[in-house]
Amino acid sequence: MANQTQTIKIAAIQACPVYMDLEASVDKACTLIAEVGLAGAKLAVFPEAFIPGYPAWVWFVPPGQTHPLREIYSELQRNSLSLPDSATEKLCLTAKKAGVTVAIGINEKNSETSSTTLYNTLLYIGSDGNVLGKHRKLIPTAGERLVWGQGDGSDLAVYDTPCGKIGGLICWENYMPLARYAMYAWGTQIYVAPTWDRGEPWTSSMRHIAKEGRCFVVGCCQAVHINDIPDRLAVKEKYLSGVEGWLNPGGSLIVDPDGKIVAGPANEEETILYAEIEPDQLIGPKWQLDSVGHYARPDIFKLTVNLTPKPLIEEARETSPQLELP
Repeated sequence: MANQTQTIKIAAIQACPVYMDLEASVDKACTLIAEVGLAGAKLAVFPEAFIPGYPAWVWFVPPGQTHPLREIYSELQRNSLSLPDSATEKLCLTAKKAGVTVAIGINEKNSETSSTTLYNTLLYIGSDGNVLGKHRKLIPTAGERLVWGQGDGSDLAVYDTPCGKIGGLICWENYMPLARYAMYAWGTQIYVAPTWDRGEPWTSSMRHIAKEGRCFVVGCCQAVHINDIPDRLAVKEKYLSGVEGWLNPGGSLIVDPDGKIVAGPANEEETILYAEIEPDQLIGPKWQLDSVGHYARPDIFKLTVNLTPKPLIEEARETSPQLELP
């Protein structure tokens, strides 16, 4: 942490976006960032795919229903972000004004090529208003593969911020032991885990990660009610008509480095969870267990992380030979 004697307040924002509406979802995110800033928090963590919403239809629409899936995917693409763009700039300006570091889940277009494939991306914004970086989800799970491409892993990173070193993984990436270990080895102090998952097994996983990595863990999920899904979406009437109440109740929580829950889990409500980090909490527990320190055995185990970008296309150009003048 920048100041080893300073207590830091952090926030997990359990909210539903304005579903499938890019502009309105960005506005809602900005309002929530401003709110946690006024509350004195220095870090705001949003759920997975918050802008413009998690594609919940993947768990309801059969994969062979090509035309409904094309239609809803096209709408999602139109309401997704390109980095950088005006929506990103608005988020950055709000983070700077509020003095808050932000980790927010977005649907991101592959603007480096076709702008048509989407990625499940975790965007990091510094309290100075600059983009710190992004991480594209490595493995979409089950039905998610009908929506999102696979990240290439070159963007795995941990970021130094006034709150401390921040890094994280998206949803079931947190069940990838080597990915977790990379986060620990890079010194993550606040580990963010935006997700669509919820329930007791997920809560236990968040506690395990906190104790294994001796870090604070912020598990953050959307709370989505069936009424939050716009009636204009054809998939709602045809495939979600039997759903009542909550599509996802939430279950967001914050866990300390001893694996103890210090805020949440919150269910069936939009809310903001807060917790305070004491610097000694990031040091004392490692006296017993430091999985990337005295409890590591690099003479036995070795992890290699390939951070080389893997572009879709590389251009090779031959230069014309120069004529020699007599």
